[in-house]
Amino acid sequence: MKIHLATDHAGFALKEEIKKFLQENGHKVTDHGALEYNKQDDYPDFIFPAARAVAKDPDSFGIIMGGSGQGEAMAANRVTGIRAAVYYGEIEEIVILSRKHNNANILSLGARFLTFSKAIYIIDLWLKEPFEGGRHQNRIQKLDCEKE
Repeated sequence: MKIHLATDHAGFALKEEIKKFLQENGHKVTDHGALEYNKQDDYPDFIFPAARAVAKDPDSFGIIMGGSGQGEAMAANRVTGIRAAVYYGEIEEIVILSRKHNNANILSLGARFLTFSKAIYIIDLWLKEPFEGGRHQNRIQKLDCEKE
């Protein structure tokens, strides 16, 4: 599976661990940065390239990180074709429904709230969950048609 990763400084350490895990498990990983820890970096610089790459390749997925994952998801969702869902702990059904009903193609993780083992568990759950389609497909199409 092709997976695009991106984060700012807040998720840098977690991204590095996740990247290694994904590669060891046979996934093709593209790291859009940050490529080194820099407390002054800005998440849009890394999130936009990752989101654009996922939008160009519907067979790929994205995993992005930040302190809470909220700003990162907001940035990613500005790219047409992206449906980023946020997870930072607790209710696991959120990631299942994000795939099942919303066909989320990017998972945004709140690095300040997750351990590595919890993040890997959630990523695995998210990647394995198929899109249900059916009545949900029409809603997905409407997301990409709305322009101001």
